[in-house]
Amino acid sequence: MTASASRLRTLRDHIRWAVSRYHAEQLFFGHGTDNAWDDARQLVLGALHLPWELADGYLDCRLEDDEREHLQALLRRRIEERVPTAYLLGQAWFCGLPFIVDERVLIPRSPIAQLIERRFEPWLPGEPARILDLCTGSGCIGIACAYEFLEAEVVLADLSFDALEVANRNIEHHGLEERVYAVQGDGFDALPGQRFDLIVSNPPYVDAEDFADMPAEYGHEPALGLACGNDGLDLVRCILAEAADHLTEQGVLIVEVGNSQVHVEAQYPEVDFTWLDFPEGGHGVFLLAARQCREHQALFRERLASRTGD
Repeated sequence: MTASASRLRTLRDHIRWAVSRYHAEQLFFGHGTDNAWDDARQLVLGALHLPWELADGYLDCRLEDDEREHLQALLRRRIEERVPTAYLLGQAWFCGLPFIVDERVLIPRSPIAQLIERRFEPWLPGEPARILDLCTGSGCIGIACAYEFLEAEVVLADLSFDALEVANRNIEHHGLEERVYAVQGDGFDALPGQRFDLIVSNPPYVDAEDFADMPAEYGHEPALGLACGNDGLDLVRCILAEAADHLTEQGVLIVEVGNSQVHVEAQYPEVDFTWLDFPEGGHGVFLLAARQCREHQALFRERLASRTGD
């Protein structure tokens, strides 16, 4: 922080100063906020354990010296090192729920949250008994599903032991140990013979070109959770090839592929994917019914084999 920062006294002072510096240093906002003001407010209030809904009148409260030192240290890291705010606070919000996060997992930001809040209507034929959150990371998607479907058993699966340590902390934090559990494995490897009424996945899907162009903030996230081959679909191809074996008769598969939607459509022109709409913003999430997964399984396996050289 510069010498001028030492003259910052109130919450409002710090938020205003941070917004100015964020713009001057051209920070990127894409990890829970989309503008400098919200990002600065989140960091300043969160660092001091104050609620986001804090009345504006309290913004003029003066800070103690130790509070200012702590806050300014975090602001320095946000500005100079481009560390996303959620990592600095150790917490992110998803579906209105708090989740523990650190640099072992991606920061929750999927538009799938909008589907969860609508209970996946009108896509689910009935109340799901078993749900799989594949490539779970922090566990946010599966845990949020557990809040919406109170009788469902939810499985969180991921290749990364580090990510699953965070997911298990979130299971405990939300007191869901009786219905939610985590398994380690590559794709469906840890789930032989298991079937689910709903499989939701936000796998790594960033293609090589997009990955090379990502802002510096993304460099703090695990590359394993972002990049996945030249077209971003290395893992998506595996999911499509095996999904039919893990869905119940009326099950549903939902997968986020973001900008790699163009690669999905180019590689599988024969498949009638349902691309979901998001009123609050978001794109690149497809849905397939179990029937479609079975119908196209041979094609999915053929395309997977052609890419892996089998």
